[in-house]
Amino acid sequence: MPTSAWIKDSTAATFEADVIKKSFELPVVVDFWAPWCQPCKQLAPVLEKLAEEYVGKFLLVKVNIEVEQQIAAAFQIQSIPLVVAFRDGQLVNEFAGVLPESQLRQWLETFLPSAAQLAMMAGMKLEETDPAGAEAKFREALNLEPKAETLKIALARVIMAQNRDEEAERLIEQLEERGFLEPEAQAIKDELEVRANAAESGGVDEARRTAAANPNDFTLQISLADALAVAGKHTEALELCLSLIARDKAGIGPQAKEAMVKILGLLGPASELAGEYRRKLATAWY
Repeated sequence: MPTSAWIKDSTAATFEADVIKKSFELPVVVDFWAPWCQPCKQLAPVLEKLAEEYVGKFLLVKVNIEVEQQIAAAFQIQSIPLVVAFRDGQLVNEFAGVLPESQLRQWLETFLPSAAQLAMMAGMKLEETDPAGAEAKFREALNLEPKAETLKIALARVIMAQNRDEEAERLIEQLEERGFLEPEAQAIKDELEVRANAAESGGVDEARRTAAANPNDFTLQISLADALAVAGKHTEALELCLSLIARDKAGIGPQAKEAMVKILGLLGPASELAGEYRRKLATAWY
């Protein structure tokens, strides 16, 4: 059995986990071989050397087709060595026979992630638990690919997570200069606007007092809704927006609807609460 962290044997029982599922984490190269195959013995040391050298850029999985005939039948293998590559659950490249090391390197580069992609993936893994660490990785990736818009969006998101709203806003403004924003960037812009409105209102308690003192000023109710949303009181914020639409659909209604859409965006597309209130908004508005 291989002793390297980047080389392993696989069987019919473990192939799904070793190759298909693992390929969603990093590219997987599968070497189909047999003990009697002399070309396989020529190729294997070079593949193993590269797996060690690339240190985690790909996983080399070895399948002995003499033992694992079920896998060989599934891939309809006619001759060996056969080497196939998987990424994100899909077969992305393959070759049969023996290639010299220089050509093997070229073959690997057709599907291995770039240095920028590796940095971005590392940043995405850190985003939930370590926004500052994620920011460092996203900046590293941007230095390598300065025009990558997805990286700029990711960077704005982790900067906002660290409450550096003005800096995040500048990044979104730069992206908006193209004349459009991706849905992910628009969501960041919306959240920044909600947070800015909430800050301007002085927080939930101050916004409540101000709105109560001026009951005919519906814009203050929207400020209160924003403050409630930022404070995590999403249901109350959404109900307030709905009540404004019901009370004055032609007047404050459009502003209340816009505020509600932004608050729903904060919850994310998978939120059950967001789904419930999207339906309520559709009923109230249309």
